[in-house]
Amino acid sequence: MSDSSPAPTATQALADWALGLSLDDVPIPVIEAVSRHLLDGLGTALAAARLEAAVPAVTVAAGLGGPAEATVIGQAGKVGAPAAALANGTLVHALDFDDTHAGGLVHATSAVLPTLLAVGEEVGASGEECLLAAVAGYEAVCRIAGAAPHAFHARGLHATSVAGVFASALVAARLMGLDHKTTVDALGIAGSQAAGLLEFLATGSSTKQLHPGLAGQSGIIAARLAEAGADGPASVLEGERGLYAALADARPGAAAVTQGLGERWESTQITIKPYPSCQLMHAALDAVRAVLADLPGSVGPTDIASVAVDIHPDSADIVCLPRRDKIAPRTVYDAKFSLPWSVAALVIDGAVDLNTYVEDDLGRQDLLDLAQRVEVRVVHFPGVAADAAGRAEITLADGRVLGGGVPRSAGGPNRPLDDQAFRAKLVGTVGDAELAASLVAAIEELPKAADLTAVTALLRKAPHE
Repeated sequence: MSDSSPAPTATQALADWALGLSLDDVPIPVIEAVSRHLLDGLGTALAAARLEAAVPAVTVAAGLGGPAEATVIGQAGKVGAPAAALANGTLVHALDFDDTHAGGLVHATSAVLPTLLAVGEEVGASGEECLLAAVAGYEAVCRIAGAAPHAFHARGLHATSVAGVFASALVAARLMGLDHKTTVDALGIAGSQAAGLLEFLATGSSTKQLHPGLAGQSGIIAARLAEAGADGPASVLEGERGLYAALADARPGAAAVTQGLGERWESTQITIKPYPSCQLMHAALDAVRAVLADLPGSVGPTDIASVAVDIHPDSADIVCLPRRDKIAPRTVYDAKFSLPWSVAALVIDGAVDLNTYVEDDLGRQDLLDLAQRVEVRVVHFPGVAADAAGRAEITLADGRVLGGGVPRSAGGPNRPLDDQAFRAKLVGTVGDAELAASLVAAIEELPKAADLTAVTALLRKAPHE
């Protein structure tokens, strides 16, 4: 007699897998990858705290207050867990230096880490339990976004926010010890809070910074609502009026989200950014760096007549258009999404780093002049835009043309940052080598830790400029 019971929905399968996950189920390379991404996110958040890049979110979190449940990075006191997630999610993403999963084009750690810290500290979860919740969250956000690649962005939505609220709800549910049905309800409730508009691209505003914080806060509230008895649709992802149909005009089906759970690990496919700017321009920046490295030693920025860069079509609308705003960015956040201006900064200053995107440099005439001479060529590279190849040509004043390229942008699974480069980024973002080393030790010890005390104590020591 055949089993006539319906196949599980995507949220039911995700909840079943996530709640049953044990450390023995997770391969060592996955643990190592997740640990590295957690460290990277802690670094980007500490940098944002030091540079005061997320003051409104931190201020509002303090104002929301609530019971002393969780730490806000860089602050001495505690606030309610949802408020802490709002602040910390914004801090992780504020500088656009946090990691990106190319297939889903999502900032995975900004969707996972804030809820992990907030709820983990609130409930006193063990380090092992926190690590397992993080693994579940990473798989959820990457798979939910990756099931409809770039489809949310095509509709003007920020995939990190759209998919991130589900990851937050799942992390919270695991840490809160919710049962299967309640976890599915939490995910169903979270779906009604999936949002995040890309309209900031038209104005240069920084609303995108807030998206992971809002997703983290909403995910925790969804889990609390479910625990209190509210229910949600199990078909929230693939249903006729579910997430994909409503927000992505797509019907990938449950299997696109859950196939290979526990066998194929998306957490090992996440890129650690070498530049604090939109991931969609990184391959082009890498290609320009490659050509610059081959220039004769006697050639300087003033000897460069023009630069041509190839760009994936999925990237062009984000980092190249409209051209007037990309050549002369209106705000610092605008500049982070300007390929011509960022290329000019790389050529003239020799680097694109935390010192690049500052208010005082937006009007630099040397950058504006060279940005005018950056030609963008749309090329149909194979693969997805966030992990595409890059090619560039530099034309010198004497007419010589030098070209070069990279097969993939740096930092991803095909061109990962080596340990030295990763540590250099971590020290640079944390702002203090000793504090960075202490964070590394705390994350390495996480599987054996009784709770998050060692981590959160370090986060309250954030150095300030």
